[in-house]
Amino acid sequence: MPDQTNPLPGLPAEADGPHQFNSAIQSRPDGSVEMEQSNPKVRGKKIHSFEFMALAAMLMAMAALGMDTMLVALPDIARTFAVANENDRQLIVTTYLLGMAAGQPLYGPLSDRFGRKPILSAGIVLFVLGSLWAFLAPSFGAILAARALQGFGAASPRVLVTAIVRDRFSGRDMARTMSFVMMIFIMVPIFAPTIGAGILHLLGPWHWIFVFLLLSACLVLAWMILRLPETRHDSDKVPISMSSLSRSIVTVITNRQALGYTVAMGFMMGTIMSYVGSTQQIFVDVYGLKELFPLMFGSLAFVLAVAALLNARLVGKLGLRKLSHVALIGYVAVCTLFAVSGFPEHPPLPVFSAYMVALFLCFGLILPNFNALAMEPMGHIAGMASSFVGFYTTAVGAIAGWLIGQAFNGTVRPLAIGFTVLGVMALLTVLKTERGLLLREANCKTPVGP
Repeated sequence: MPDQTNPLPGLPAEADGPHQFNSAIQSRPDGSVEMEQSNPKVRGKKIHSFEFMALAAMLMAMAALGMDTMLVALPDIARTFAVANENDRQLIVTTYLLGMAAGQPLYGPLSDRFGRKPILSAGIVLFVLGSLWAFLAPSFGAILAARALQGFGAASPRVLVTAIVRDRFSGRDMARTMSFVMMIFIMVPIFAPTIGAGILHLLGPWHWIFVFLLLSACLVLAWMILRLPETRHDSDKVPISMSSLSRSIVTVITNRQALGYTVAMGFMMGTIMSYVGSTQQIFVDVYGLKELFPLMFGSLAFVLAVAALLNARLVGKLGLRKLSHVALIGYVAVCTLFAVSGFPEHPPLPVFSAYMVALFLCFGLILPNFNALAMEPMGHIAGMASSFVGFYTTAVGAIAGWLIGQAFNGTVRPLAIGFTVLGVMALLTVLKTERGLLLREANCKTPVGP
């Protein structure tokens, strides 16, 4: 997730790099934000601060909508194309994620060279073309290719919104803006399956979900082109260089803290992606909750929103390490309890729901803090390093999620085993990274080197 160096959760963040000196935003009495002063290319344009945050949130929401609205339609798509293996329907999610992973290392450097707006626009156009292709797809292979193109396009707003916010704000203004944007992004999965179910109920064929995604992307694209000024300053133009990208990757993989938490984040992303890929089969096929599936999915997604709010309150008191380490230990402990019970194949729905709520609560306290810890030593190459971190974690998450999803056998056991294995791997990785010393004070630095 290039340039995804979000402010540390719950703490004001200072923009690093040249942007902090170039952001010249002037507040107007009517609440608008003057955005042309620091960039002569956008003379005469201004955008209200609330409109700016709403547009940024909608751009970020595109990636989640592209994935989660499809979940209710997976069985219908599989039937349309006579997919023999029911687990192969999960590829509709996996290919989208792999496309998103592939796009993340590209959009950041391209936007540094050519500007945020043209690269953001190009990504959304690719998303629109992918949606159209999926709508017209004559085969299952074609729809998988279309989904990969959709994901590749969705990586653009996923990456560049944070860069745009960092271009324009610093300190507490940046923290407040990103908090609002991320709150909307987290809330989208709560409602996305319900939107998909509503489209299927009102319009019938699953194809109309892709029409919805296409039209939504077109509206956001038009809004962005008409109202959002270019935020990258001419003085900040960076030539595209494979050597600089290579140096950034080497810097990440030779820094103990950055590498360790990136690898651990990849394992944790695998847990959430395996859930997303299998969730429709679990709640519909195992528990028979066809009509209630959007509600169940949304309820668990709501737990992530609660965890985000809880994280914002606790991280300033406990620190990144303590909070994320306690949450990771709690995650593994919950998995261990389930393992001790023999990984039941068909636990009662209330038991399985409680299990998932506990894991999601821990996950919501782990991932944002692991991301911050991975990026903490990378301030001087934050954009390039974030590109690599985003690519790695998304790709590993997609592949691990697909492998676990392919093991689905009509029970929850493969998912629970996958959760346990990935959680233990993440814990072992953090133990190695921290030289066996967990729960350290936040101001203790992890030594650099092997």
